[in-house]
Amino acid sequence: MRRWGCTAGCAALLALLGPGTAGAAALPPIKHVFIVMLENQNEQDSFGAHSKAPYLAHTLRAQGAFIPGYFGIGHESLDNYVALASGQGPNPYTQADAPFYVDFIGTTGGPDGQALGQGSVYPAAVKTVADQLEAKGRTWKGYMEDMGNDPSRDGSLCGHAHPAVGSQDKSQTAAAGDQYAMRHNPFAYFHSIIDNDARCKAHVVPFTQFPNALKSAAAPSYAFISPNLCNDGHDEPCVDGKPGGLVSADAFLKKWIPRIVASAGYRDGGLVIVTFDEGMTVGSGADASSCCGEVNGPNTPNNGGPTPGSGGGKVGAVLLSRYIKPGTVTKHEYNHYSLLRSVEDMFGLARLGYAGASGPTSFGSDIFKNPSGNILPPVPRPHVRFNGVPRHGCVSRDLRVHVRTNARAPRTVTVKLDGHRVHRSHHRRFAFTVHAGSLGAGKHRLLATAVDRFGRRATRKRAFARCAGR
Repeated sequence: MRRWGCTAGCAALLALLGPGTAGAAALPPIKHVFIVMLENQNEQDSFGAHSKAPYLAHTLRAQGAFIPGYFGIGHESLDNYVALASGQGPNPYTQADAPFYVDFIGTTGGPDGQALGQGSVYPAAVKTVADQLEAKGRTWKGYMEDMGNDPSRDGSLCGHAHPAVGSQDKSQTAAAGDQYAMRHNPFAYFHSIIDNDARCKAHVVPFTQFPNALKSAAAPSYAFISPNLCNDGHDEPCVDGKPGGLVSADAFLKKWIPRIVASAGYRDGGLVIVTFDEGMTVGSGADASSCCGEVNGPNTPNNGGPTPGSGGGKVGAVLLSRYIKPGTVTKHEYNHYSLLRSVEDMFGLARLGYAGASGPTSFGSDIFKNPSGNILPPVPRPHVRFNGVPRHGCVSRDLRVHVRTNARAPRTVTVKLDGHRVHRSHHRRFAFTVHAGSLGAGKHRLLATAVDRFGRRATRKRAFARCAGR
C-alpha cells in the first residue's frame, strides 16, 4: 500500500478509526460546498503582490482562508480533475488530456483503491464523490460553462457533456461561441455516471442553470463549477477577444463569488473553495512540485508529465465560510486529494483512492478557526493618513510629517515627495522630516501608499507650499 509520510503507528491508528473519521472532528457542519476550478497558474503569479487577479489575490484572501501551500497532483489538466472526483492518480492518457474519449483499459482494486492501467473513461467499479453523495441521500451538480452551445462540437450525450466512447474530443480547443472543455468536466470520465444518460443529464448541466440554484434554498450539497476556457484562465487571449488568463478569471470570480456568498445555500453552512487545477508546465515557471508525501505511480513514471516531478505544482487556494476567521493563512500543505478527503469527511463518506492514503489530510482547525459559526467582522480595508502637514499657508522651516495606517502586518508604507521616494516603513505609525531648505518655492506633493498583508492598497495625497524668499 502506498504510504505518504505516515509512520506505521499512524497508519494503524487510521485503520482503527476507519474511513471518514480521522481529522473529521476539526471540520464544521458544512452543508453546501461550492468548488470553482481555475486553470494553469502558479501560486506566486495568482496570489503575489503583482497579481493580475486582484479580487482573488487581495479581496478574497482577506475575506477567508488562504492556503499558499495547495498543490495540483499532476500534469496536465485531466488527471487533476479525475483526482478531485475520484482519488484516482494520473496515467499517461489522462496526463495527455485524452484527445480521444476512450475507455480505461486495466484492472480495478489496486493498492490505495487505484485502477491499474491506462485510458480516460473509468469503469463503473471506480466510484466518484458524486456517486457517494447520492448513495448518502445528498445532492450534487456539475455546472459547465458553455456546455452544449455547439452540440456537434461537445457531443450528443449527457446533455452534450460528452460524445460516444471511442470518439475524438472536439472540445480540446475553444471555438467562437463555445469554449466548453470536456477535460475540465470530471464527471464525464466515469461509467458510474455516464452509463445512465438521464441521471447524468440531470446532474451535469450548463452553467446557465447555476443562477437558479443560488435563488433556491435547496442548493446542491456539492456544486462543481467549471468556467469556460476563457473564464477559467486557460486561454490568453481568448477566441472571443477577451484577455483571458488571470484577468478574465478574476472578472468571473468578481461577478459570481458575491452572488454565491449572498445565496441561501451559502448562508446555510456553505463553503466556497477557489483553486487551480495545476501550475505551469512549460517555461521558466514550470512546476511539478508536490506535497503530502505524493510519489510517482503506479500508472505513470512521472506525475508531472512534461515536467519532471511528482505533482502538479504549487497553485494556492482560498476558502470562504462562516466557520473561517477572515484573513486566516495556514502553513499546512494540501492538495486535490486533501480537498476530496475533506468533502468526504464533511458528509460522512468513505475516502476514495488516494484521498484515503496516509499522506493527504483533511482541512482542519488551521483553516476553520471560527467553530461557533458566528459572523465575524471582515478585516478592515487599509487606510493611511498624514498629520503635521499644513493645509493652509506656507512652510519656511523643516517639516515633521507623521504617518499612520491601519493596514494589517506585515505591511509596507511608502511615502513619495514630488514623485521621489523619501521614506519606507513597516510600522503602523512613524514620522520623518522634510527639509525645507532642499525645496524650491511653491507647491509640493506628498503621496503615501500603504499595502497590507493581503496586498490591498490605500493611498493618501497631501499638498503643501514652500514659502518664497525664506
